Amino acid sequence: MSSRNSTATQAAQLLPSLAALADPPTRMIDSCAMDYFLIEAVNALRASSAVASARAKKVEQEMIDAGLIPAPVPVPHPLLTNMRESTSGSVSAGRDSPGSAGSKSATGSAKNGGSEEEEEAVRTRLEAIGLHVGANFAERLCRDKPLFTETLDAIKFICKDIWAACWEKQVDNLRTNHRGVYVLQDNAFKPISRISSWDGRADALQRAKLYVAMPAGIIRGALSRLGLQGTVVPEITSLPQCTFQVKLPKTT
Repeated sequence: MSSRNSTATQAAQLLPSLAALADPPTRMIDSCAMDYFLIEAVNALRASSAVASARAKKVEQEMIDAGLIPAPVPVPHPLLTNMRESTSGSVSAGRDSPGSAGSKSATGSAKNGGSEEEEEAVRTRLEAIGLHVGANFAERLCRDKPLFTETLDAIKFICKDIWAACWEKQVDNLRTNHRGVYVLQDNAFKPISRISSWDGRADALQRAKLYVAMPAGIIRGALSRLGLQGTVVPEITSLPQCTFQVKLPKTT
């Protein structure tokens, strides 16, 4: 009799723990936590990408010096070439010639090219983080929902449930051509609502493109977890408005 009681007691103790494991309680966090995380993630990944890029260039230069790989062929800058052709035979005295101005422009564009490579590396890593976040969000939020039989239903799930969970609102506008292209528009997208720059609106728009890489990954990750493989292209024309163009295969 005592063995039966002990078995019943053990079962009663195990049931709540198994129930908690099967249906874990929802954990709440501050709504600003994701904004702070994105700010710090961009800064950290920018520094990390700069270090990784410098390391790769150093290794490449060491291999070139050792004769293991050929040196890259320098590509002449078109602006510099045109300026040299137009100023051939001219002599400068006491001030910079157009040729030197062209060389400065070429140097500046080379620096911008390096900066663009680093920004692209940061954007790629942010989107990869977003893929994991979006997939986990989709799995959690659609657990009690029936299977989506239509692609449009999955897109509406992104516009309502995913958007509300990540950015506390729903998409303001959804358009489609019924051929696999969907346009999701948010007129006050939270991740870029506070972005500004001392250098003006154009620089602020350029900076904002980096902060929509992770949201684009979240959308793509959620779609992939729902069985839809496609591309997500963010577009910013005026802050804080943001548009995401989702392209899915026509077979879906």
